[in-house]
Amino acid sequence: MPDSPQSIVSKLPAESGDEALIGAPFTSFTQGLFDLTGEVAAVIGGTGVLGGLMAEALACHGARVVILGRSAERGAARANRINRSGGVGMFQPVDALDQDSVRRAVDSVRDELGETTVLVNAAGGNHPSATLRPGDSVCKIPIDAWREVIDLNLVGGALLPSLVFGEAMLSAGRGSIINIASMAGLNPVSRVGAYSAAKSAVINLTKYLALEWATRGVRVNAISPGFFPAEQNRKLLYHEDGTLTERSAKIIGHTPMARFGAAEELAGAVIWLASPKASSFVTGHNLVVDGGFSVATI
Repeated sequence: MPDSPQSIVSKLPAESGDEALIGAPFTSFTQGLFDLTGEVAAVIGGTGVLGGLMAEALACHGARVVILGRSAERGAARANRINRSGGVGMFQPVDALDQDSVRRAVDSVRDELGETTVLVNAAGGNHPSATLRPGDSVCKIPIDAWREVIDLNLVGGALLPSLVFGEAMLSAGRGSIINIASMAGLNPVSRVGAYSAAKSAVINLTKYLALEWATRGVRVNAISPGFFPAEQNRKLLYHEDGTLTERSAKIIGHTPMARFGAAEELAGAVIWLASPKASSFVTGHNLVVDGGFSVATI
């Protein structure tokens, strides 16, 4: 059982000057901040590029990881990769839009590894029918396309899994839920209105659940990635020959760091928010990882 917030504070050295901050007790404390040994992490969407990287990062820091998703082939491959590296990984199929399926996943994780203590909601994406083509009117996007993208990103991508896994965490008295939102949830991105609206709702839902569960041991936070090339946006960012599209050039031109993000650059964020020590007093936070895109003006 990880230390409680009270026991964490009690282990800090007394505030008697700078010497206390560099002594052995504090060094020992800080070195264990990102140790996830004993944690059980469920990563919904771990079959994708970004979710899979997060699953591996959690495993590298000692968490036992369950990859949840629809693709058995990709999920099993990712779990095997974790196991070959000396970690503990397994795959469990789940439909994040089906409440019974998510409940079965909770039970399966409990039976195999114990109670879930970390949930990463990394499922989501856009759909071609909800992507505005140049010159078209947003009014022409079918309402069913809006519903599909909102269901995928908000309902299946955060709401339903958070409620089902969250109920189990509340019963256990502890847990960390990490919703993968998007920079598009802060400032809408052209042509992908449904996706932007859904991710904005994910951020708000994150803050609401954090407010509701703050005194019950369950922290809820979000990570908002900027532009990271992955399956769902590759056609928008690259031509078939691998060169950048005009849209990509505009994105990079607006990003102070002048490049796209690499999946590995999300590892630190998810490890920090998963750790019951490193982020023990953090809830309701939306951590933006976008190379400065969302703060750039001119």
